[in-house]
This record gives sequence, structure tokens and C-alpha cells, in this order.
Amino acid sequence: MAKLLILIYITAVLLYKLPRVKYNSNYMMEELDSTYRSPFSWRYGSKAMRQIWGEVNKRKLWRMLWVTLAETQSEYGIVTIEQVQDLREHADQINIRRSLEIESEIHHDLMAEIKAYAEQCPIGGGIIHLGATSMDIKDNADVLRIHQSLQLVLKSLADLLQLFSERIAQYADLPILAFTHLQPAEPTTLGYRLAQYGQDLLEDYQALEGIDHDLRLKGFRGAVGTSATYRELVGDDKLAEFQQKLADKLGIPFFEVVTQVYPRKQDYRVASALAGLGASLHRFGMDWRFLQSMPIGEWSEPFDEKQVGSSAMPFKRNPINAEKIDSLTRLLAQYPRLAWDNAAHSLLENTLDDSANRRTMLPEMFLICDELLTTANKLLKGMIVYPEVIKRNLEIYAPFAATERLMMAVGKLGFNRQEMHEELRRLSMEAWQEIKHGRANPLLEKILQNEYFRRALSEQEINELMNVENYIGDAGQRAKKMSETIQQALQHN
Repeated sequence: MAKLLILIYITAVLLYKLPRVKYNSNYMMEELDSTYRSPFSWRYGSKAMRQIWGEVNKRKLWRMLWVTLAETQSEYGIVTIEQVQDLREHADQINIRRSLEIESEIHHDLMAEIKAYAEQCPIGGGIIHLGATSMDIKDNADVLRIHQSLQLVLKSLADLLQLFSERIAQYADLPILAFTHLQPAEPTTLGYRLAQYGQDLLEDYQALEGIDHDLRLKGFRGAVGTSATYRELVGDDKLAEFQQKLADKLGIPFFEVVTQVYPRKQDYRVASALAGLGASLHRFGMDWRFLQSMPIGEWSEPFDEKQVGSSAMPFKRNPINAEKIDSLTRLLAQYPRLAWDNAAHSLLENTLDDSANRRTMLPEMFLICDELLTTANKLLKGMIVYPEVIKRNLEIYAPFAATERLMMAVGKLGFNRQEMHEELRRLSMEAWQEIKHGRANPLLEKILQNEYFRRALSEQEINELMNVENYIGDAGQRAKKMSETIQQALQHN
């Protein structure tokens, strides 16, 4: 026992004497190519989206909120116009290096920014953050960045929908082979297939518009959401008016009821809508990969002249853009679960256990969507369609689809439906064997030679029924209708 106590004591002394890791205030200011940097900081997402979630924009929003608060307080005689003007004049003078130096000492990022800002404002520095709690600033800034990000996503999604509308109309009447269970089925049209993706994305667009419209700020409600400090400053009779003025200036309404933070269910709704967009794009990317594979080969994504498909196989033309869409959407799908946890575990008036993960969750789910939409726009704009391959696939597999049409025609003449089905099933299985041995589809010839069907129809009637290029129902018309619906929705907005 004595030896164990000695060992514990020695270990404790050694641990105490280990050098402490000091906060590096220059970390974010240096180009540290030898250390890890998130792919979202350079590979994925646009510069515009990265700037929204960058330190400069965040701190500018913080300062804008402090100026707005002080400006409104000046209308109630709490601070002077000169103090507000001083804050306004220095609001854009972001000095991240100085803020991080202060943070390395006090370990509070928002308070460090207050101190750095106050150093620049000899007249107004003393009134910054008067009556506020940290989350009055941080949470409101997060919602403002979510709004900025949604505007960017909606713009890119509108561009993609415009492309879909054009492609749907372009290929509305082009017959192609449909697939169910990844097996050849009846014909459809390329425009009608594209209309499915367009319809899903239009619903995503409208959902995201609704989410953006319904965004709410935490407002300026203080440490536990009761507005106690602001009531002390402006009085009970003017508190509601004071809050409304702030909301009007910021352009987004406040939640009626909050704690120290705005309800985290708002993040969950945002994450779920973005993940819904991801689901639509994932399906589009997955289908693209299937149809680009060489055994099908009906379309392909753009492939640059000097692009390399494989380090080992020079002939490869991998669908890297569609694969990237499916990879990133798989990650995007995880964020609603994290947002759910943050909402469900936001105990009482607040805990801090969502803070660290929200620093990555919020920017990354928007950066993913930004990259997805850029990639999808590139895919659709450079879409290469191979009509000859489409026709070849129809010639190989469409006769099987025509059997349903033939069966209905013969059924109208009073023949037994079950007998017809069995006869066509038997002939189809024989035809499949021929195809598997690399020969042309012989199904039409087999039907023409079959006594059962020769009794029912003439050779000309059978040939006409077995031509399924026109066996596409009203797919073309509905595809064009969807193209028009998308156009109308975009023009309305």
C-alpha cells in the first residue's frame, strides 16, 4: 500500500511539472500548411460561404449588434449619441490578432472582442454590451449568418432549378428505357426522369424559403431570457417597445420565449431542411453513376481533356462529381441527428454542451450544401447525352416491355389473360438466354412465329404493338408541365 501511495505521488509531481500548452494567439493568422486544416477551409464550398462563417464576418456581426443595441439605448437616454457614433466609426476595424491575445489571457472569446473593440473606442468603449449577455450577441449573430447562408443556398438552388427546367424541356419527348429494381422495365422519357429530380428540388427550394422566412432571433433577453436587465434600463412600460425597435432594425423577429439561448429546435429545422436537399441530390448523383456506367452508358458527366481517371488504369472515366455529391450528402445527413441532440439536451435555461459542436455543425452543413449545388450545377450544365446508346438499349430490352402492351391488345379480343401471360413469360425467358450469349433480342421473331398470337393478330398488328417508342403514356406532357412549374416558381420569387 505504501509503495502504491509513493507511486501515485511521484506520478502527480511529474504531471504537474509537464510543460503546459499555451494558447497560440497567432494560430489563425498563420499559414500552417504543416498542420491539419479542414477541407471546408479550402477544398469544399465557395469563398462567399466561407466568408460568411469566417472570423471577420462573425466579429463584424457582433459589433453591428452592439452598435444596434447602443443606438436603440440612446433613444431612451441611456447612452449618448457621441458614444454610439464612436462605436459605429470603429465597427469595421476588426483586429483578430489583438482579440486572440486577450482571449489567451481571459479564455472568453466574446469578452475578448469587447475589450479589443473598447480599446479602439475612447468615447464609446465603456458602453459596449450594456445590459447584454454573451448569447444575446452570439446567438443573434448565428441566426444572421444562417440567414445569409440560406440566401446563398437559395440562389445556387435557383440556378440549378433553372438548368433542370431547361433540360427537362429539352428531353421531354426522348424515349429511354426505365429501370425498376435496377432491371430494364418499360420506356419513359429522359425529360420525365429529370422532372422527378426537378420536382424534389423544387420542394426543397420552397421548404428552405419557408425556413428562411420563419427564422427568429434570440433577441436581447438577457442571461436567462427574462429581459430583466433591459427592464431595469428602459422601464417596464417601455420594454416591449424597446425590444420591437431592435427587431425592426435587425429585420428578423424575436422569439417570444427564450432561455439564455434561442430554442435549438430552430437549428434542427434548418439542418433537416438542408439534409432534405441532400437527399434529393444524393438520389440524383446515385442515378447518374448508374446510368454513366459503361454497361448502360446513356449519359456522362463532363470530363476535361487532361483529366486523369485513375493512376493505374489510363482509360478510366470515373464519375467523380456524382460520387462527391453522394459522399458529402452522406455526411450532411448526420447533422439533423446532432441538432436533435442539441435541442433535446438543452437543459433548463441552458448548458454549454452544444457550443463546441455548433462551431463546426453550422458552417459545415452550409458549406456542404454550397459545394453540392456548385457540383450539381456543373454536372447538369456539362451533361452529355448519347442518343445512339439510348436507342441501342431500347432495341435490346424494350421488346420485353412491349409484351404488356401486346397482352392488353389480345385481352381485348377475349383471350385468356393467364394463358397469354404464361406464353409470353416462356418466350421471354428463351429470349433472355439468347441475349446472355451476346445475340440480338429475338423476342419479336418468337412472338411472330407463335401460333397463339398469330391466331389473335396479324403480323402488322404485332409489329406495331411491339414498337414501344410511343409506349410512354403522357410522360412528355407532364415533363413539360413540370418545366413550366419550375419556371413559374422561380419567376414568382
